[in-house]
Amino acid sequence: MTTIGIPRALLYYQYYPMWKTFFEHLGAEVVTSGPTSRTTLAKGTARVVADTCLPVKVFVGHVLSLVDKCDYIFIPAIRSLKSRTYNCAKFLGLPDMTRAVVPESPPILEIEIDVNRGKRYLYQSVYGLGRHFSWNPLRVREAAMAAMETLISYRGLMSESRLTPLQTIDDITGIPRRKPDEPSIAPATPSATIAVIGHAYLLYDEHVNYELIQRLEQYGARVLTPEMLTEHEREAAVARLVGRAYWTYEEDVVGAGGHYLRNEVDGVIGIMAFGCGPDSLMMEILRREAGNQQTTAFMCITLEEHTSETGVITRLEAFLDMIHRRKRRRVALCV
Repeated sequence: MTTIGIPRALLYYQYYPMWKTFFEHLGAEVVTSGPTSRTTLAKGTARVVADTCLPVKVFVGHVLSLVDKCDYIFIPAIRSLKSRTYNCAKFLGLPDMTRAVVPESPPILEIEIDVNRGKRYLYQSVYGLGRHFSWNPLRVREAAMAAMETLISYRGLMSESRLTPLQTIDDITGIPRRKPDEPSIAPATPSATIAVIGHAYLLYDEHVNYELIQRLEQYGARVLTPEMLTEHEREAAVARLVGRAYWTYEEDVVGAGGHYLRNEVDGVIGIMAFGCGPDSLMMEILRREAGNQQTTAFMCITLEEHTSETGVITRLEAFLDMIHRRKRRRVALCV
């Protein structure tokens, strides 16, 4: 059986269930790289130039960990997912960049997703990918439709049940991340509700963000993320703040952040990678929105490979302490 390697980085957290369904319907076996470790990041960093952003360094490290473990590695080139929106440059040439920096990689299976080029081009891209496994267009079509249904169910489960991508993938695959006898760290009565917004590859890579979500839960906070909102809620917030989205994943940052700044949370934490141009602009929009409202606390944490774990913990504790003091002061005023 042909084995397809999928790196646990970048778009993995948003599309892994869909890709897995597609390849398995065509008779392939899917293998993934393990969680990011210090070794993964160090190996990826050693293969690219210093100016490369942190998420790409992590991605290259995951590709290296899949060498000799699969027949092909799947790397999509996502150019646009909605009309007149554009993706970050790092996604456009990801397959070519990987071939250049990881020459020992197994053959790369790629697909170009560019909605701006029309449905016909999109369908041709899907069939082009499926032909590696079957020349029967009906079989490829069935695999694509099953994959799309999986994606819709995946997103619906996250927004309706308020689960993170990692929790949802565990439910789908039936592999629990937490042992049955291990107590949950989610607080029964949260001391604060914190929204964490940003790209999924930063929010859910526990090595890159120093287990930020788990730490917030250990501190007694209830954590909300962009995937727990509906697409309509995120689009409405983007329309209110910037009119029309320009970047492909603007809804995950500006949309989710803008929504949570006005709804049900005590604070919003934005996570971005050092040197990311689009993230810098989007976080500044949220920073100004939080300043204009002056009702919800906002903090931005920038991550890179040299980020100190102690620094992240200190900022989290100071942020939560500020929120708790603000809540106590409100209670005192009410009394």
